[in-house]
Amino acid sequence: MPYQTTESLWGPEHQIFRETVRHFIATEIEPNVDEWVHNHEIPRSFWLKAAEAGILGVDIPVEYGGPGGDFLHRLVIAEEIGYTPAGASMAPSLIADGTTEILFRSANEAQRRQYIPAMVRGELLFGLAITEPDSGSDVSAIRSTATRDGDEWVINGSKTYISQANVADAFMVVVRTSEAPGAKGLSVIIVEADRPGFRRGKELHKMGVKASNTGEISFDNVRVPAENLLGEEGRGMAICLGGVNMDRITWPLIAHAASQRAFEETVEFVKNRKAFGQTIFDFQNTQFKLAEMKTEMAVGRAFLDEVIRDYQANGKLDNLKCAMAKMWLPEMEARVMDGCVQLHGGAGYMDEYPISRLYTAARLHRIFAGTAEIMRLLVARSI
Repeated sequence: MPYQTTESLWGPEHQIFRETVRHFIATEIEPNVDEWVHNHEIPRSFWLKAAEAGILGVDIPVEYGGPGGDFLHRLVIAEEIGYTPAGASMAPSLIADGTTEILFRSANEAQRRQYIPAMVRGELLFGLAITEPDSGSDVSAIRSTATRDGDEWVINGSKTYISQANVADAFMVVVRTSEAPGAKGLSVIIVEADRPGFRRGKELHKMGVKASNTGEISFDNVRVPAENLLGEEGRGMAICLGGVNMDRITWPLIAHAASQRAFEETVEFVKNRKAFGQTIFDFQNTQFKLAEMKTEMAVGRAFLDEVIRDYQANGKLDNLKCAMAKMWLPEMEARVMDGCVQLHGGAGYMDEYPISRLYTAARLHRIFAGTAEIMRLLVARSI
């Protein structure tokens, strides 16, 4: 059964694109994801195939090599990759293609021409390097520095929990370029991975999402040209926030789609599994639990639809509603996933069943792109 999205949100071009994404997932991701999980890495050939299918840089204009779609095409990808258990093992890698949109939005013309076409072709992989050992959701606490030396920036510091750390060709690195307090001193600088002094650290093994590469990177007097500055100096937080709001609606959509898949898998399981002379579904407790899940998912879908309609009407994402969605939807997902595992019994703890991978991937969603606690803080500030 396909993901039950709200069809009225999408135009004909989005529905056609959805079928493309579904076909790509079925032919290129689902048959290969177990191998990627074993290797903790997605091969470079995957990105070339993704580019050929037209699902990279979907909102990049044609003149820069993109298909000329819009942000809603990215949300279609989020729904479809969230719905498949295979996506539970590699979603952050595919969603990391959002770096193309961040770079395009913030770059000057020369940078766009230099990087964007190769990114859309799947030939150039970018990572976004924000998190540090002592700085997670609090971006303003970043310590990595970039010091201007003539026509170059000299970069020092380290980053951790970086998606694509061991495979990306270049990174958008958030660094401190001045002594201005907090976020005012932050900038974003492009650092190519072949620069002297750039180091890839250890690969980090995760509880779930094991096909997606995550690791550490560091900078020891790495020199890059002054023109590698992305946007204006001191505007690093603004650049990050532009991408963060995208994430704060993308991951709730993934959370909802994954919840629906878990729910469907569980309904099928309990209707076929018997105990004490009847199916698990026949127990009133099971029916009540499933009723609660279905209701919560309906409430979450309604709010997601409201956020998307606001974007369609205004051309921008609402900061407060995105924070609310990022706070509530992954926590709703956690309740659904936990209930689904429980209804599977011992089978729910086995990787042979899709619910196992969906469950472990879901735990990341309350942390990734801003923790639920930080979202509460942001919402509280609006009161």
